[in-house]
Amino acid sequence: MPSLSHYLLLAAVLFGIGVYGVLSRRNVIAVLMSVELMLNAVNINFIAVMKFVPSDRHVGQVFALFVIVVAAAEVAVGLALIIAMYRHKKSVNLNDFNLLKW
Repeated sequence: MPSLSHYLLLAAVLFGIGVYGVLSRRNVIAVLMSVELMLNAVNINFIAVMKFVPSDRHVGQVFALFVIVVAAAEVAVGLALIIAMYRHKKSVNLNDFNLLKW
């Protein structure tokens, strides 16, 4: 049976992959997927700690559900922005998006 350290290690690896994806990718959709990986790593931490720390409350599940709701809203807004910027620039490369530069 996996222990708490196994779950935390898995979450750390997922979070590291997500950070690497955010910092190294130039495709906006790949960056959004990497952010989702990082949020899922946080959810694994919440659920693992809730499972292994004795408590009558289900705070870990509530926080994980809240993170899932926020992630869904983030994806909806992010994809809407990506579609709008694609219509304007005809590209999803992050280097092409310099709309805030003078």
